[in-house]
Amino acid sequence: MMWLDYNIHQAGHNFKIEGEWEGEVMGKKMDGTDKDYHLYKPGDVFRINESGWFVKVIDTIEAEE
Repeated sequence: MMWLDYNIHQAGHNFKIEGEWEGEVMGKKMDGTDKDYHLYKPGDVFRINESGWFVKVIDTIEAEE
């Protein structure tokens, strides 16, 4: 899947990817209901490999507990 038309905002070492509405990249439709796909969700943990790919390590923080 190729994600297009998103903005990346950076503040220091942190960054946020934003779509056209709040929560779009995290699986929310414009009306706030769930979509069947997402770029990431709160609690997901990624590591960055040597090629710059974000590799998901943990789906959610709750999965660790």
